[in-house]
Amino acid sequence: MNIIVTGASQGIGNEIVKVFSRSKKNHIIAISRNEKQLQALVDECKKNNPEANVTPYAFDLTQFDFYPLVIQRIENYMSHCDILINNAGNLILKSFKKIDQSSFDEVFNVNVKGLFFFTQAILPMMGKGAHIVNIGSMGGIQGTKKFKGLSAYSASKGAVAVLTEALAEELIEEEIRVNCLALGGVETEMFKRAFPHAEAGYTPNHMAQYIVDFAMNGWKHFNGKVLPVSLGTP
Repeated sequence: MNIIVTGASQGIGNEIVKVFSRSKKNHIIAISRNEKQLQALVDECKKNNPEANVTPYAFDLTQFDFYPLVIQRIENYMSHCDILINNAGNLILKSFKKIDQSSFDEVFNVNVKGLFFFTQAILPMMGKGAHIVNIGSMGGIQGTKKFKGLSAYSASKGAVAVLTEALAEELIEEEIRVNCLALGGVETEMFKRAFPHAEAGYTPNHMAQYIVDFAMNGWKHFNGKVLPVSLGTP
């Protein structure tokens, strides 16, 4: 399968690429701003499986003016895309009263605008049976417990949840499935920033294995769904 994973340099995205790369039949394009970390990821994948097919692509998803060039290069690497995992995310821990427009844009440009327009750009490469998996958060689901300092982050993930439902409806005729996994606590750097004294319910590897299985098989059973993946709160 041809797979594109954003936010691949560390955390869950990094582990997702590793899991997919266990099969030589998969070609993964790993996208992140950090070129050095991407190369380290490729080296580790090759170490675990000499036949791993991982293409690193260093790019900042908030550089919207460069999207046409980015897509052109991606098309040089693979002719089509079977799975797109929108994993890239940004979190700012700051009181609502102290969030300025710059901080707000920093979160929404990655978590919402980047996801929206990168998906739009990749769509021509996707066909019947393709699956778009948006990585959301329990904080973005209405009625769940919210936490101080995460108003912008939670609002952005709420937008991702609604966008997932809307996009699934738009792509029914193309038979492209779109789902969102609303994750609970995963032991990542982002989680540690948000909850320095809390213990996460999952390791990145554990969660990555679940996401990979869902990306490959969940489209058979779900479309336009926002699915909680959490053992507790946070």
